[in-house]
Formats: sequence, structure tokens, C-alpha cells
Amino acid sequence: MTSPSTPVSVIIPTHNRAGFLPKAIDSVLSQTYANFELIVVDDGSIDDTPALLASYGKPLTSLRQENRGPAAARNAGIRAARHSLLAFLDSDDQFAKNKLALQVAAMEAQPELLISHTQETWFRNGHHLNQKKRHAKEGGDIFARSLDLCVVGMSTVMARRELFDRVGLFDESFPCCEDYELWLRASVAHPFLLVDAPLTVKHGGREDQVSVRFKTGMDRFRIRAMEKLLASAILTPAQSRLAREELVRKAILYGNGCLKHGRLEEGRRALALAARHV
Repeated sequence: MTSPSTPVSVIIPTHNRAGFLPKAIDSVLSQTYANFELIVVDDGSIDDTPALLASYGKPLTSLRQENRGPAAARNAGIRAARHSLLAFLDSDDQFAKNKLALQVAAMEAQPELLISHTQETWFRNGHHLNQKKRHAKEGGDIFARSLDLCVVGMSTVMARRELFDRVGLFDESFPCCEDYELWLRASVAHPFLLVDAPLTVKHGGREDQVSVRFKTGMDRFRIRAMEKLLASAILTPAQSRLAREELVRKAILYGNGCLKHGRLEEGRRALALAARHV
């Protein structure tokens, strides 16, 4: 159970984002809630990130590893964290000043819940972006909605360490969609608490972002996540049916897209996978 003075470990993974990282760090250090540690995991940056982190001194803990991707960097932060309540922030996003205070209070009010997320404000290339209805955030049982796309913003999440003890860490074999895969695993049996306020600012649209680099192939990793989930045998019959239906839909779309763009072998594999799950 948390209390209003519960310490929080905030984890920021970063890779070659020295130009954006200070705003992320400063948004944590300027929180109205003071009982936290900040861990920044440098995932093999070759820009000025090491010097930047050194310039902050004691207000943060800096870890460095070879470049292994965001899943591995977040897992390193989780393992290093001293506290049982964990919050995550991507290195090009920011927290609102009262983010930790409001989210800790919300989790204190419902101590039986292991994970929460918040609303977020989106910017793309510096311009405010209105979110589509399909991206609307919800609380409770979000499994069905999570099959279609990632409906939980990574930088909005606060979770108890117990969640990771139960469902496992981020899958480091996923170069992208590692958050989608984890929220699927988590939402099988765990409701999500929604703190219904925009407490995170999310920036997008840049070529250095994983979601942009893998944009045309993201469904490949979502399909893989659903294959993994179905093989785990942890789903109820209703959940299994929903997962198979969404896997078939995505595999057909992805397979036909591959065929259209000349990736014949990949396309045929995807369509064959869909046929096996019909």
C-alpha cells in the first residue's frame, strides 16, 4: 500500500537525445512531489548525453549500458530502482508539475490496483495534435482495446513493482512495440487505473523515434506479441477468441501490404499465419 509520502523511482531511458533530455529531466526535478529518485539509463549514447548527465550531479542516478534498445534500458532502471512504486518517462517527453503527486494519491486511494496511467497532451513537430477517438484512454479492463493498438502512453505509467513480479519485465527481443506487448500481458488479469487528467506532454513525428523508424512494420511486432500471448495459455476462452480475431485481421492486412510492396516471402508467411488461426 502506498501513502502520501511513498517514495517513487522515476526511470528515463535515453539514446542520443542530448537535445531533448534536459526538458525531461527538469520536468521531474521540478515536481511538486518531492519524495522520488530519478534514474536515467543511457542506452549507449554517442552524443553529449554522458556529459549532460554528469552535469546534474546528485539529483539523479545515471546508468550506462551498451545500446540494447528501450526495453533493456527500462529493465535496467527497474532492477536498479530502490522503491516499490515506479514511474516511467521517455527522454523526449515531459511530466506536468503535479504528475507524481496526483498519480501517487490516486494509487493510494485504490491500493489493490497495480498499475495506473494518465491522459496526455500530444505535440507533433511542435504543433498540438488532437487525439483520435481510437486513442481515448480508459481504465478498468482494457485488454480488448489493447489488442488493436497501444492505448497506454509509456510516459504516463506508474506501476507497483509487484506488477513486474507477476507478469515479467519488458521483452528485450522487441525493438519496438515492447510497451504494447507488456500492456497486453498485464491487462490479461490486471485492471488499469486511469487518472483522468493530462499529466504528460508527449512529442512525436521525428525520424529518430522508434515509432517512426518502425512505422511501416509495427504490426509485425504486434502480431508477434499476440502469438506469444496465445502460446502462453494464460488467456480466458473469451480473451483467446479476441486475440485470435485481431491476430488474423492484422496478419491479413500486413501480409497483403507486404505482397503489394514486393516482400513476397514475408507476405506469404503472414497470410499463412492468419489462415492457421481462422
